[in-house]
Amino acid sequence: MGHEGNVINELVTDHREVEAIFGRIEALPSGDKDRKVYADQATMELVRHSVAEEAYLYPAVREYLPNGDTVADKEIDDHSKAEQIMKDLESCEAGDAEFDRLIGMLMNEIRSHVADEEENLFPMLREAAPAGSLDELGDKVRQAKKLAPTRPHPSAPSKPPANKLLAPGAGLVDRMRDALTGRGKKKD
Repeated sequence: MGHEGNVINELVTDHREVEAIFGRIEALPSGDKDRKVYADQATMELVRHSVAEEAYLYPAVREYLPNGDTVADKEIDDHSKAEQIMKDLESCEAGDAEFDRLIGMLMNEIRSHVADEEENLFPMLREAAPAGSLDELGDKVRQAKKLAPTRPHPSAPSKPPANKLLAPGAGLVDRMRDALTGRGKKKD
């Protein structure tokens, strides 16, 4: 899917891409090695998405929504739960009994978070924020995802300015590790 437009369109596109990866995981039988490949792909996308949201979306939520601090803190807490599951999943192989439990937990957590964002947060933000700000945030989020980490770092800061300073360095290291190991790619 093409990534363009305001921040809400950008993030909804991400949501659909991750859901498509979840569908590939669910279509395969338990223990199939490709389930791990797809889980790694989902993790890579989710981490980049989360880092970009924490750097740009949630500060805008704090600025534009009357209860913005509470909403942003809840969203960041959701990310923390998902990131810990992804970290635990990283050490599992598709044939491990724990893999199915963790991937199921991750899919449930992400689907709940996505539904909440799309049904509640995004409509409130669209109503409260100037359209120009949402367009500018879309550009910033797209740029942040290019530099963001691809592996979960549960102990990394999730609020600006520290997250904006540390994410590009961690992202570079993660992308180098991914390239060297072939993480997220099918092996023939």
